[in-house]
Amino acid sequence: MNFFRRTRPALIALLLPSLLFAAAPDRPLQQENAQLIVVITSDWDAPAGSLQRFERIDGQWQSVASAFPVTVGKNGSAWGLGLHEPQAVGPRKEEGDGKAPAGVYDVGKAFGYAPALDTKLGYVPMTDTDWCVDVNDSPLYNQIVSTREVGIDAVEDSSEPMRRDQHLDGDQLYREGFIIKHNPANQPNAGSCIFAHLWRAPGKATAGCTAMDSADMHALLQWLDAAKKPVFVLLPAPEYRRLRKPWQLPQLKD
Repeated sequence: MNFFRRTRPALIALLLPSLLFAAAPDRPLQQENAQLIVVITSDWDAPAGSLQRFERIDGQWQSVASAFPVTVGKNGSAWGLGLHEPQAVGPRKEEGDGKAPAGVYDVGKAFGYAPALDTKLGYVPMTDTDWCVDVNDSPLYNQIVSTREVGIDAVEDSSEPMRRDQHLDGDQLYREGFIIKHNPANQPNAGSCIFAHLWRAPGKATAGCTAMDSADMHALLQWLDAAKKPVFVLLPAPEYRRLRKPWQLPQLKD
């Protein structure tokens, strides 16, 4: 008991930073998140922005590569459902609104057309039977499923074949990409099938995903490591400035 009493102040001092980190309200990033992708747009209506990546080194976010251009939703962005708490001001993401979900999200597995891919993120090769269901009233909403398991009728009204090359005249958008874990509870009408994928052409916006050049995607997938629990952040610049300190986000270079 005497030993505990003597060492308790030191133990409290040692544990206090981590306790405060865990207890702070609306702080979606955790100390275990060691990789961070940040996409910044100019405002809520902007269909394009830039992507930067960071690693937590000695407890601080450090930039590990130059920023590169990306596109987002053709109608800009809106608050989605992820690791962050709901925000009082700003548009809300809905199914079919052409907006990318703003906020903080876990990064899911990589996917693509090839049998294998050079990434530590974990990779799922897609087949012509794989679909992401974007039908609001489906019990499979916002899930990637195989018609071999659920039947072709289960994806009848879905518009998201994962092998777009085979279903949509050679389309290459999903040749390489990764899942952004938006709407993890699969809430109807809150937005579905959100990915980072290749763009159709430089500057060409999406239906709600984040798109980029194939060389940039390749470098990003080689860097991402599931063991480092990567997180994806998308915010308009004014919201990033407002939330940078409370969310403990990195200072961005101009």
